[in-house]
Amino acid sequence: MHPFCCVSSMTINNSDMPPPPSDPLTKIQNSAPISRASSMRRDSTSDQNTNNNGQIQNSNQNYHSSRELKINDIVGNGVSGIIYKWVNYGKGWRPRWFVLQDGVLSYYKIHGPDRVVLNQETEKGSRVIGEESMRRITRQHADRQHKNANGATPSTKSRKAVGEVHLKVSSIRESRSDDKRFSIFTGTKRLHLRAESRDDRTAWMEALQAVKDMFPRLSNSELMAPVDSVVVSTERLRERLLEEGVSEAAIRESEQIMRNEFASLQNQLMVLKQKHWLLLDTLRQLETEKVDLENTVVDESQRQSKEVGASSTSRLDKSSESTSESEEENERVDPAEEDSDEEDNNFFDTKDFLSSSSFRSNGSDFRASSFSSDGDELYVFDAEDSTDPAIRSAGTNFPHVKRRKKLPEPVEKEKGVSLWSMIKDNIGKDLTKVCLPVYFNEPLSSLQKCFEDLEYSYLIDRAYEWGKKGNNLMRFLNVAAFAVSGYASTDGRNCKPFNPLLGETYEADYPDKGLRFFSEKVSHHPMIVACHCEGTGWKFYGDSNLKSKFWGRSIQLDPVGTLTIEFDDGEIFQWSKVTTSIYNLILGKLYCDHYGTMRVQANHEYSCKLKFKEQSIMDRNPHQVQGVVQDKSGKTVATLFGKWDESMHYVNGDYSSKGKGHEPLSEAHLLWKRSKPPKFATRYNLTRFAITLNELIPGLKEKLPPTDSRLRPDQRCLENGEYEMANAEKMRLEQRQRQARKMQESGWKPRWFAKDDSSDTYRYIGGYWEAREQCNWESCPDIFGQIPSDQILD
Repeated sequence: MHPFCCVSSMTINNSDMPPPPSDPLTKIQNSAPISRASSMRRDSTSDQNTNNNGQIQNSNQNYHSSRELKINDIVGNGVSGIIYKWVNYGKGWRPRWFVLQDGVLSYYKIHGPDRVVLNQETEKGSRVIGEESMRRITRQHADRQHKNANGATPSTKSRKAVGEVHLKVSSIRESRSDDKRFSIFTGTKRLHLRAESRDDRTAWMEALQAVKDMFPRLSNSELMAPVDSVVVSTERLRERLLEEGVSEAAIRESEQIMRNEFASLQNQLMVLKQKHWLLLDTLRQLETEKVDLENTVVDESQRQSKEVGASSTSRLDKSSESTSESEEENERVDPAEEDSDEEDNNFFDTKDFLSSSSFRSNGSDFRASSFSSDGDELYVFDAEDSTDPAIRSAGTNFPHVKRRKKLPEPVEKEKGVSLWSMIKDNIGKDLTKVCLPVYFNEPLSSLQKCFEDLEYSYLIDRAYEWGKKGNNLMRFLNVAAFAVSGYASTDGRNCKPFNPLLGETYEADYPDKGLRFFSEKVSHHPMIVACHCEGTGWKFYGDSNLKSKFWGRSIQLDPVGTLTIEFDDGEIFQWSKVTTSIYNLILGKLYCDHYGTMRVQANHEYSCKLKFKEQSIMDRNPHQVQGVVQDKSGKTVATLFGKWDESMHYVNGDYSSKGKGHEPLSEAHLLWKRSKPPKFATRYNLTRFAITLNELIPGLKEKLPPTDSRLRPDQRCLENGEYEMANAEKMRLEQRQRQARKMQESGWKPRWFAKDDSSDTYRYIGGYWEAREQCNWESCPDIFGQIPSDQILD
C-alpha cells in the first residue's frame, strides 16, 4: 500500500488551538498539511531504507518521492467539501459533506439531527474545496466559539458517515453535458454528484484520480516477467553435520534433499503467483468490459434521445416511442437478465392454429368487422353468420352518439424523462406511494381505467340473450371471453394512470352501449376503487386494491379484489384478475405482460379456469390464453384458446386431451375479436374507446359533480399538452392528497359506496343518478380546489 494510506488524521486538543485569526478563510487556506504529511512520509521512507540495509535502489526512491510529492500537492492529508448528491426524484439534489481520506470517500449529512459537526478543528490539515464549504466551516466554528463563551458544553457527537466509496474498486467519470457534474460507479451502485462550480469539479476530479492512481496497475509484461531462482545455502548445515561426524556422502545426500524440497516449494509458490496474476488479469478485463458496456449504454441512450428529439416535431410520430432517456448521468449498470421458467402446462401454438390453411378455408364462418373502410366506427361486433340474429344484434341496437376520435393537439413540446432515473431509488416500494412527474402519466385516472374493462360489454349483452334462450354454456363462454377482453387495451400502454384523490368519482353514461357506469375512490390506504355498472338485464360491480412493487428491472402489479356480473335471472359470475408486470425499466423497450390463472366461478352448473401464459425471452408467440369449461361433475365441455390482445375462440369438448397434432379447425368458433386501433394514434397508445373516456361533450360539464375525474386540472392539462401546468397541478393535488389519510382516520366515509361486512367488499348504495337528475351536489366537496390554510398539515 502507498505510504499515504498510512498517514493518520491529526487530532488537536482545544487547548492547543491558536486564537481565531482575523481572516478565518485565509487561515484555513494557508494551513500547511503538506509539509507535515511530507515530513512524515520522508521519515517513514528513511526508516524503511535503514531497515532494508540499502537494498532499495536510488531510482526507486526518486520515483516514489516524486509521486508522493505529486499526490501531496493535490490531496495533502485529506480533501473535504460540499458536493450535491442526487438522492431521488422526490428529494432531488441534496448537499452532503464529502471527505476523501486514506483511499475512501465518505459523505455526511449537513442538515437535520444527524448532521456532521464542522469547524476548523475537525477539518484541520484537510484541503477544503469550495467557497460554500469554507463559509460553512467558518460559520459553524464561530457558532461553537460563541456557545463555549456562554458556558455551553462542547458537542462530542461522533461523525457518522451516511456512505463510503472505496476508490480502489471504483471508476470515476465526468459528465459531458454538465461541467459541474460527475459520477462514481462502485460496481453495485452509481453516485451522481454535482459540484458548486466548474473549478470545484476539476479540483475534486484531480483529487479522486490522484488517490485512485495510488493503486498502480502492472502491465502483463511486468506480471509475467521471469523470477530468478532462489539461492539456498547449505554451508551451515554442512558445518553442523561435520561436527557430528557424519560422512561426506551422507552430507552431500542431505544437501541434495534440502535443495529438492526448496525447489518444490519454489515451484508451488510460482504456481500460486501465476494464479494470482491470472486473477488480476481477469478482474482488469472485467472492469474494462464494464466501462465499455457503460459507454455503449450511454451512447445508445444519447442516440435514442436524438431520434426521439428529431421525431418529436409531430406528436403522432411519438405514438410508439417509450419514454426517452435523460442525459448522461442517468447511465445504468448492466441490466439483469430476464428470468423465465417454463410452464408446467403445455400450450399449443395459437399463432400456428389460427393461421393454418384449413382454418382460413372456414373464414366464411366469421363475419367481417363492422368497421367502415376509413375506420370511423367506434365499436366492432364480431359473430358467426350462423348465429341467431337476436344474439348477433345484442349490443348493437342502441342509439348512435357522436364521440371524439383523437386527443387535442399538444400546446407544448413534451420533455423526455428516464423512467429508471425516477424509480431506481424506490426498488421494493409500493408504486402507489412513489411520486412520479406527470410525464409518466396518461390522461386518464384509475377510475376511468376501470370503465375500460367494459369496452366489449356487448359480450355481456350476448351472454344475457344466450341465457334467455336456455343455453347456459354459451352464456358462460361469452362471460369468459369478456373477462379476457379487458386486457386488450393494456397492450402498449406503458404510462401510469392518475391516482385518484380520496372521494374522487367518475361517471360514464353511454346510451350507445346501453349502460351507465359509476366509480369512486373509497379508501386511500389501502388504495381501493369501487365501481358499479348497469346494463340491459345485468349488473357489473366490484372493487380493486392494486398492490405493486418495483423489482429493479420490472414493476409487478397484483390486483386484489373480485369482479362480479349479476344477471336479472339470478345467475352470478365472479373472477379475479391475474398478475401484470411491466418489463425493461433499465434498458430496452418497455412492455407489459399478464400471467397467472384466472378462475371464473358461477352459481349454476359451470366453472372455468383460464391460464395466461407468461411471456419468456425467446417466446415468439406471446400473450397466449388457454382454458377449459367444466360442469359440476368435472367433465370438460368446452376448450377456450386465443390471445388476450387479439381474440378468443372455443371448441366443444376437451381439446387439450386430443394432443397437439389434432386440429378440429372446422369446430373452432369466434367469441371475441379486438377492435382496430384508432385512426389518430397517440403516444399513450390509447384505444378508440379510451380516447372518449375523458371527453367533455357539450352540456356534460354542467351535470357533473365537482368530484368527477374529467374536472381534475392536472389530468386535463396533460390531455391538452400543457405539461408544465400539468406537473405543477399534480404536485399541488398531491399536497392536498396528503390530507386524505388524516380524513380517513377521522372517520371519513365514501359518499356512494358502503362496505359490506359479510363479503368485505364495497357495494353501491344508490342515489348518484337521482342526484345527477336534480344537479344536487351539496354533499360533494370541491376536492380539486385550493387547500384552506387552516387544513394544511405541517
